[in-house]
Amino acid sequence: MPASAALRTADFLDQMTRAVEEARTVAQERFRPLNEDQLNRRPSPSKWSVGQCLEHLNIIGGLYLPVMTQRVRKAKERGARPAEYVKNGFIGRRLTEAMLTPARERPMKAPQQFAPSGSRLPRTVVEVFIRQLDELLNVLQQARDVNANAVRIPNTLIPLVRLRLTDQFAFLVAHLQRHVAQAERVLDSQPR
Repeated sequence: MPASAALRTADFLDQMTRAVEEARTVAQERFRPLNEDQLNRRPSPSKWSVGQCLEHLNIIGGLYLPVMTQRVRKAKERGARPAEYVKNGFIGRRLTEAMLTPARERPMKAPQQFAPSGSRLPRTVVEVFIRQLDELLNVLQQARDVNANAVRIPNTLIPLVRLRLTDQFAFLVAHLQRHVAQAERVLDSQPR
């Protein structure tokens, strides 16, 4: 969900929160009840299973959520005041737009360090995913008290690039939506 320059920060954070809550509902209702076989069934050898989609999201969440939480906390300690409007950086906007392009139109290959393992995943991958969604919801709530445009988050692929927190939220939510939709397609393709 790219945010335009005229979007109020509160509205942007509301949009991000709704999207994460929707993903959490899907995880609770569709992914949590799966047994290990359903979680690990791949539509083909070159496609990810539901569990691998979630593990990939867990890897990304494990990298970004602690940094985001720490940076928001530090901004609060400095007494940062919320900005009325969201500002997007060029790189953050481009990354988010790329992630919003449907996978069928623009397939992407995850960098090796973010790729899920090929091994059989336990059901706890779903619980970790839900816990990380709760952490993301918490960071989104905390971000309401700071200038999210001024908080910078280092990019894991290109450490010299530091995205605005608003851009990082938009990218993470678009990435989340892309892979939750992928996991749902995998689940829908499984025999009943």
